[in-house]
Amino acid sequence: MSFLKPKTYIEQGDIVILYLSVNSMHAIEAVPTIVNKKGETISHIFQTPYGSLKVESIIGVEYGSRVELSKGWAHVLQPNPEMWTQTLPHRTQIIYTPDISMILHQLEVRPGAVVVESGTGSGSLSHYFLRALKPTGRLHTFDFHEARADQAREEFRRHGLGDFVTVYHRDVCNLGFSSELDGAADAVFLDLPAPDLAVPHAFKALKLSGGRFCSFSPCIEQSQRCIAQLTKLGFNEICSMEVLQQESVIKTRSLPVIDLEFLKAPKSAEIIANEDNKTKEPKELKKYLTSSNPQVLPGHTGFLTFATLPPNIPKS
Repeated sequence: MSFLKPKTYIEQGDIVILYLSVNSMHAIEAVPTIVNKKGETISHIFQTPYGSLKVESIIGVEYGSRVELSKGWAHVLQPNPEMWTQTLPHRTQIIYTPDISMILHQLEVRPGAVVVESGTGSGSLSHYFLRALKPTGRLHTFDFHEARADQAREEFRRHGLGDFVTVYHRDVCNLGFSSELDGAADAVFLDLPAPDLAVPHAFKALKLSGGRFCSFSPCIEQSQRCIAQLTKLGFNEICSMEVLQQESVIKTRSLPVIDLEFLKAPKSAEIIANEDNKTKEPKELKKYLTSSNPQVLPGHTGFLTFATLPPNIPKS
């Protein structure tokens, strides 16, 4: 029940983030024993670069506490979608926070909304949708791979989110979304190899009052085919964008102060001769805080195609 609401103490069965550093976090289940590959029940010991943690010892501990490892220490944190994205077990390639933030903003996801998602994959984006939709909204998420759909359904249940999501095993490109979702969705999100095949089904799923659409595609050709279908069905405000996260390099630089007094009046030959005979003094330096782009820029993740379905478009 770790994701449902804020908690004070770790309970048995919770998913806990073991925080070592900003680049080293691990999601562990707070259970005293586990079953190993031989089928034997053994004590749950989690190994880290700073030693081992006997997981039973964190049950009942307050979230945010520092816990001792055999060769160091770590913090135990309650998970949120951001940390879950960094630590989840990958069943597929996932979408990360920079793209997810734009998706949530552009789809106008809010409490009480109904969102249709395909495909579910590893559930990274699904957790963000669920946080934004609770407590009165609902997520309908589809995956064509039965085992992945079953894993996602069980994962949502263990995280305390099962009451807000319905997971379907279905090929939406060929079969569409289930008929009970016709005209039910405020927003539709697609992460599919051929999103253009699913656009007509997304059109049927959106409410008669209109709604928002988004497709994530690694290749621009996928986005182009998707846009052609959206245009044909009467969507407007169509745009594709690429989100690139870039850190600025901040440095303190020392720069010499240039003396411009000689520009105020012409100098005589005598003054110039005297200056040439003087010993040159070191120039005054001033320190400035500067910003520049990094030498290596971030790579491509995917193209986000957004569109709006206007109200009262005939769906016959």
